[in-house]
Amino acid sequence: MAHAAPASSTRTPAVSRLAAPVLGAIVYGLWAAAIGRDAGPITGWNVLLGFVTAIAFAVGFQAVRAVSPRLPRELRAFAWAAFAGCAFGFIYSLTDASVVKSAALACLVGASVGGVVFYRSYTHEA
Repeated sequence: MAHAAPASSTRTPAVSRLAAPVLGAIVYGLWAAAIGRDAGPITGWNVLLGFVTAIAFAVGFQAVRAVSPRLPRELRAFAWAAFAGCAFGFIYSLTDASVVKSAALACLVGASVGGVVFYRSYTHEA
């Protein structure tokens, strides 16, 4: 007897829609605070840095996530590339690396993310 496969839904559950930016923001904020602390004592400025970067990350992630489905695939890839490049560049700049090295690595990460998003958008077009 043949059984029908369950219908696949492209809708994301509300929990995962909220969990991804929140968990990403928590990890990003803790990471920024840990880098800013530089093995020293925890100060109010480290905590503030963590909260501000977490909020900025969550807001940016949600903004790109909300706008990107309505964009053509090229602009969608560019939006995610810009977000990933900025996020990585900021975290890397906290390590006291040079501005040139931070910008170069941010561009490399952004280009990689943009390529992956473009490929996925191109191959999964409706």
